[in-house]
Amino acid sequence: MSKSFQSQPAVLLLQDGTFFYGKALGKIGTTTGEICFNTGMTGYQEIFTDPSYFGQVVVMTNDHIGNYGVHQNEIESASVKISGMICRNFTANNFSRLPAENSLQQYFENNQVVGISDVDTRALVVHIRKSGAMNCIISSEVLDINELKQKLAAVPDMNGLDLAKEVSTKEVYYAGDENAALKVAVLDCGIKQNILRCLNERGVYTKVFPAQTPASELLAWSPNGVFISNGPGDPASMPYAIQTVKEVQQAGKPLFGICLGHQLLALANDIPTFKMHHGHRGINHPVKNLITGLSEITSQNHGFEVSRAAIEKSETVEITHVNLNDETIEGIRIKGKKAFSVQYHPESSPGPHDSRYLFDEFIAMMQ
Repeated sequence: MSKSFQSQPAVLLLQDGTFFYGKALGKIGTTTGEICFNTGMTGYQEIFTDPSYFGQVVVMTNDHIGNYGVHQNEIESASVKISGMICRNFTANNFSRLPAENSLQQYFENNQVVGISDVDTRALVVHIRKSGAMNCIISSEVLDINELKQKLAAVPDMNGLDLAKEVSTKEVYYAGDENAALKVAVLDCGIKQNILRCLNERGVYTKVFPAQTPASELLAWSPNGVFISNGPGDPASMPYAIQTVKEVQQAGKPLFGICLGHQLLALANDIPTFKMHHGHRGINHPVKNLITGLSEITSQNHGFEVSRAAIEKSETVEITHVNLNDETIEGIRIKGKKAFSVQYHPESSPGPHDSRYLFDEFIAMMQ
């Protein structure tokens, strides 16, 4: 462990000039990204390894982070994907859970993650909710605010950034039982491993393709259905994936999209997406299923949304789910096609399992 850990001061500077002082955690260094906050009380390791957070600095609103250590079974990708982490109280070496394999501090050092603790996260989250998403910089090696402002000015805005191709698999791979009754081609825009597990547990053999794979290659495998995954960045900056979704839909294959996959399905049907003020990130967002009339508590992580106004004018796209907090669109289906999507995460890692019926509906659609 670094000798300088938590004896070294650190500073967090936001794009609007607001700054907070605290203590260093993880690697001593400097990092930048778009600041966002997650309201979940557990599941920090799954959050840190979720590819949808690529390019973002995450504020953890739970008061204690690191207290149960890290475990290999709780990763959602091969490495930490966040650009940095901000918290109130950080547990460095001691952790309470017997099966844990390491401390979060050592995990961050191994993955070269820069962070800051001892920040008033309540005040910070209130500020983000009022001012909206913006870029930020954390440093435990440079404390001069003017110097940090110059570095921060060079960081690109999340609008227009295609980050999915950065986190997508570079090579095709398989998951599940090759003798399974159903085959699903997966377009990996930054997929969480628990999504594959949810499909595999339901008797599906999956072939995972890079994000820039054309529809012809997905369909050449003769899958029973196609899945479009979650991922980071601006969906409107992915014309290649929008075209793939459009051609899969035209081919008549059952299609299911989650999060970024939901936004890509909307764009493929001429429904625009736009940047949210501060996004939805947590494990307790209430969503109503308009088809059944039932509500579910959902896990969410997104900073873009699809246009309600455009859907209400569309003759082909139907709203299936809405967020009960702010009425944003949480699910759609395409009339006359076997294609549907949700904005939230039914694989819920972390989070409640209320929404896993959606995987069953996808299975039934293919059968």
